[in-house]
Amino acid sequence: MTENRVILFQGDSITDGARGRNDDPNHILGHSYAYIIGAKLGYVWAEQKPVFINRGISGNRASDLYARWNEDAISLNPNVISILIGVNDAWRIMRGEPSGVTDRFERAYRHILEETKQVLPEAQLVLCEPFILNTGAPSQNWPAWSERITAYRQTVRQLSEQFGAVFVPLQAAFDEACSRADAAYWLWDGVHPTSAGHELIAKQWLQAVLGNDYTNIG
Repeated sequence: MTENRVILFQGDSITDGARGRNDDPNHILGHSYAYIIGAKLGYVWAEQKPVFINRGISGNRASDLYARWNEDAISLNPNVISILIGVNDAWRIMRGEPSGVTDRFERAYRHILEETKQVLPEAQLVLCEPFILNTGAPSQNWPAWSERITAYRQTVRQLSEQFGAVFVPLQAAFDEACSRADAAYWLWDGVHPTSAGHELIAKQWLQAVLGNDYTNIG
């Protein structure tokens, strides 16, 4: 790892985690999985002084990410770009909102990756699988929610293969976690993680990105 390596986390409210909007280091990463990953790797890699940046914005869809990609991704010249997006694309469609009339998830996501590969060919891409559980909002129309998110999960896996990205599987991990505690324990409304849910995401991310090196992370 090179000095001052920049790791960027992008996404919606799950990534945002009520992050600070200034340079206060006590709040800048928020309280999502990005904070957990930044805390662990920041400690282990302290000699290299890595930089962790959270640019998740609550309510964002894939098309919103693309609209701000120059300012909140490309201009930051990150070495690693982690993306977790999709639930708001589904939510707008499920609620019949005008912004969800057409499903732009795959098109916008592909545009993001194509542009990134063109401008930042050396950046490592990490694509996180969208997920839900059968509680809260998704439970009100579970068949439709499940079908939509399943399609998005397949899209993200396919895009990760096409663009040489690391794929972070999350749905199966959440499903398995429900054998230990009920769904709301992990995703309090079926969508947004609790602290335990964010820890689950962080563990899956570290395992996928670091592989065997993960065993060296405390």
